[in-house]
Amino acid sequence: MKRTCLGSIWLWLLTVGIARAADMEHSDPVAPVILGVTGILVFAVMGRYVSRRFHQPTVLGELIVGIALGNLVYLLGGDFILALREGTGLFDIVDLTLGGLSLDEAARQRIADPQVAQKMVEILEGPHGGQLLGIAHTIDIFSRYGVIFLLFLVGLESSVEEMRTAGVPSLRVAMVGMFTPFILGLMVAWLASPDHSLGALLFIAATLGATSVGITARVLSELNVLHSREASIILGAAIFDDVLGLISLAIVSGIVVSGSLQGDVIAQILALSALFVVASLYGGPFILRALIHSMRDMEFAEAKIFVSFIFVMGLSWFADLVGLATIIGAFAAGLIMNDCYFRDWEKDCVKSAVTIKSLMAPLEAILVPIFFVLIGMQVKLESFLSVDVIVFASGLTVAAIIGKLASGYFAGRGLNHLAIGLGMMPRGEVGLIFASIGKALGVINSQLFSSIVLMVVITTVIAPSLLKYALRRGVCENGLSEAETRQ
Repeated sequence: MKRTCLGSIWLWLLTVGIARAADMEHSDPVAPVILGVTGILVFAVMGRYVSRRFHQPTVLGELIVGIALGNLVYLLGGDFILALREGTGLFDIVDLTLGGLSLDEAARQRIADPQVAQKMVEILEGPHGGQLLGIAHTIDIFSRYGVIFLLFLVGLESSVEEMRTAGVPSLRVAMVGMFTPFILGLMVAWLASPDHSLGALLFIAATLGATSVGITARVLSELNVLHSREASIILGAAIFDDVLGLISLAIVSGIVVSGSLQGDVIAQILALSALFVVASLYGGPFILRALIHSMRDMEFAEAKIFVSFIFVMGLSWFADLVGLATIIGAFAAGLIMNDCYFRDWEKDCVKSAVTIKSLMAPLEAILVPIFFVLIGMQVKLESFLSVDVIVFASGLTVAAIIGKLASGYFAGRGLNHLAIGLGMMPRGEVGLIFASIGKALGVINSQLFSSIVLMVVITTVIAPSLLKYALRRGVCENGLSEAETRQ
């Protein structure tokens, strides 16, 4: 009881401290950043703890904590949380003012709610506006680093060789699981919001096509069915799904930036994407070997972490240079890298004592929760006071579920089709990353963003339980028995 009271007091003080971070005087300009980042991480840990207690993915706990923190502290009038709640909108306002617009005009142009826009103007014109802007920008940078490391580790779990051996059934499942939700999402978005731009509709559709295999892999591992045919197809399809999803993201982002759907624009995007893939897959290994050779006099662990960091950041920058998202470069870096490049230090690279994953995982573990808590903060619950938003979010969720379930029935005969479809259902972190990029580009407004996040939460929550049920019951058109499913 005493420990609980002390914990509650600590959390209350931390919440007030974060909410009022910009209103305090500091001799060290970095101190507010330290407070903000530490506070977000503390709440992220709370979210992880609660989600694990209820056997839910940790990303879900971080997201829900962000939603609660963003909306509760916003009601209390915290300037710092209000700034974070607007996401990249805060930085867009500053860019517009540098372009010649007045602060009032820039805020009204970027923020739809006039009251929030006026409040943002008051914050930026206040005595601590510059300090708050610096804190928000630094935290945003940390979150972007987190996404890069996350996609790097996702790529590290896969390889080009695995894509070759995944087989045709996995490719079929991935393609159907990508294009069916995309088409259904496009239809729902157009029917519910015909006045939205083509870019917004395409981004919504692309988000529905994403899959988070990490959630599914955990369920398969818990049930000891990782070596079943269904699991092999799901995990193989997830590799293809990541690649197809990032290709669709590249195309959609290119269309949004160019502002047109002309054939030459799409051809240019595909050509740049192909250039990036060829340059990365064939030039990447040479760059890696050169980096490793230049650090041959360093300690093994130091060389490994420096090479990994430089390579992933370099490819992320190169992806941005050719007009693609930085996360595409991070994923490509993970696909290319493996521990066997470091044979000069360790001959048995398969059983490396210090793996790339073990070195980079701590960075991901610290920075990724910041991203998901920030995503949660940007979900505005007042958006759901509108019936139109609720209907739209429901339509997206139904389209997302049906689209992925359909993919399971293209895996082949004699398989648990329902389980495969359910395994492809969670959107998790991938869907949130897609939505955040659309919001950063200014094509997805707060209502659309909140609807997408709700869809991600629902599919992420229901998929693991339904997948466990389907695997345990052995639901299959061709009579797969329960005993076979548990082997």
